[in-house]
Amino acid sequence: MVRLMKKKGSSLQKRLYMLVVVCLVPLTVLIVYLLLLVNRFSDRYNTIADNITMANKYSINFKEDMDYSMYIVVVNMERAKDLVGTRQPHTLIDGARENFRILYRLADSEHARSQLDGILRCLNTLEDRVEEIEADAQVSGAYDENLERLDLNIRVLTELIQEQIQEYIYFETTRLETLRDGIRSDVSAALRTSIFIFAAILLGAVLLSRMIMTGITEPIRRLSEATKQAGSGDFAVRAQEDSDDELTVLNVSFNRMVEKIGNLVEDIRIEQINLRQTELKVLQAQINPHFLYNTLDSIIWLAEAGEKEQVVQMVTTLSDFFRTTLSKGRDYISIQEEEMHIRSYLQIQQFRYRDILKYDIQIPKELNQYSILKLTLQPLVENALYHGIKNKRGLGHIRITGRKEEGQIIFCVHDNGIGMKPERLEHVRKLICGEQEDTENPSGFGLFNVNQRLQLNYGMTYGIGIESTYQEGTVVTVTIPIVN
Repeated sequence: MVRLMKKKGSSLQKRLYMLVVVCLVPLTVLIVYLLLLVNRFSDRYNTIADNITMANKYSINFKEDMDYSMYIVVVNMERAKDLVGTRQPHTLIDGARENFRILYRLADSEHARSQLDGILRCLNTLEDRVEEIEADAQVSGAYDENLERLDLNIRVLTELIQEQIQEYIYFETTRLETLRDGIRSDVSAALRTSIFIFAAILLGAVLLSRMIMTGITEPIRRLSEATKQAGSGDFAVRAQEDSDDELTVLNVSFNRMVEKIGNLVEDIRIEQINLRQTELKVLQAQINPHFLYNTLDSIIWLAEAGEKEQVVQMVTTLSDFFRTTLSKGRDYISIQEEEMHIRSYLQIQQFRYRDILKYDIQIPKELNQYSILKLTLQPLVENALYHGIKNKRGLGHIRITGRKEEGQIIFCVHDNGIGMKPERLEHVRKLICGEQEDTENPSGFGLFNVNQRLQLNYGMTYGIGIESTYQEGTVVTVTIPIVN
C-alpha cells in the first residue's frame, strides 16, 4: 500500500499546488507590474523635479551674484580680491556650466536640449566677456569703458541666461503637468488592466478549484455510496479504481475489505447450512431409531398374535416410510412424496393408536408437481400426535390440508388435541422464533428446527405459524414458495 502511494505520488497535493500557482503567479505578475509602473512614474517625476530644483537655484541667485562680483571687479580691481575674490565670477560660471551640462546629458527631449545648449553657449560667452573686463580692469584709464561693458555685456548676458533658465523651468514645469496627466491615464489603464487580470485570476481560480474539488469530492461521494451499500449487506459492490491519486488507495483497500467480508459471510452462510443439515441428520438419527423400535415392537406383537396380513401391511408401510425418508440423499422431494411419507407415518401410528387416532389428508393433486423441503410436514404431524392427541382423552383427529395462494403454498396441520393455554402458546411462539430456549420440552425444539430449515432454504419471509386454544386443539401453518 505504501509502495502504491509512492508510485502514484501525491496527486491531490499536486492539484492543490496547481491551484496555488494559478492564483499566486498572476497575482505576483500583477503586483510586479504595478510596482514597476509606480517606480517608473516616480523616477520620471523625481527627474523632472530635480531638474527644476537645480535650474531654479541659478534662476534666482546667478544674475545677482554675477553682476555684483563683476561690478566689484570693474570698480576696484585692487580690492576685488578682498571683497569677492578674483575667481568668484569664474567659479559661478564653472558651477553653472557643470550643472547645466548634467541637465543636458539627462535631457530626454530636443526642446530641452536646445534650451540647455543655448544656456551653455551664453555661459561660454559670458566667460569670455568676464576675461576681457578683468584684463582691461588692470589697465588705468579704462574705468568708463569697463562700466559700459558691464552694462552691455555682463548684465545683458546674465539677463539672457536668467530668461533662458526660466524658460527651461517653465518647459520642465509643463512637462511635469503633462506627466501628471500621463500618470492619470496610465493609472486608469493600469486599473483597467488590473481589474481584467484580477477577474481572469478569479475566474480561473473558481473553475480550477471547482474542478479540483469535484475531482476530490466525487470519488469520496462514490466511495461513501459504496460503503452504504456494503453496510446494507451488498458485498458485491466495488469502488472505482480508475483514478491515479491517493483516493485509489482507499478504493483498493475498500474493495479488498469488502471482498474478504463477502467471502467470510458466504463461508458463514455455508457453514450455517451445513450446521442445519447436520442438525437435521442428528434429529433424524434420534427420531428414526425410536420410531423404528416402536414399530418393530408392534410388528412383533402382531406376529405373535398371528395377524399375518397386518404384519405384511405394516412392514410394507414401514418400507415406504423409510424409502421416502432416505430419498437417495435429496433435500427436496415432490409434495406427492411428502404426502406419501406422512401417510405412511400415520398408517404405522394408527396401528398403535387405533383407538385414539384418526387422520385425514386433503392436499389437492395440482400441488403434487411442486417441490418441498423433505421432512417438513412429518415433524409437525408427529408433534400433533405426541403433544396434542395423546394428552387428550378420547378419539383424536389429525387433518392435513394444502392450498395455493398468491404465489405461495400453505399447509395446515390441524389437531383437536389438548391445545395450549395463552401463556404457553406465547412461549412456544418465542421458541419457534429462537427468542427463547426450552430443553425440557422437545416440541418447541422440533418446531424451531423446522422453522429454521424453512427460513434458511426459502428466506425469512417463510416458515411456520401456530394457533392454539386450550381444550380445543392446535393449528400449525407452513408457508413456502412455489418451487417446481
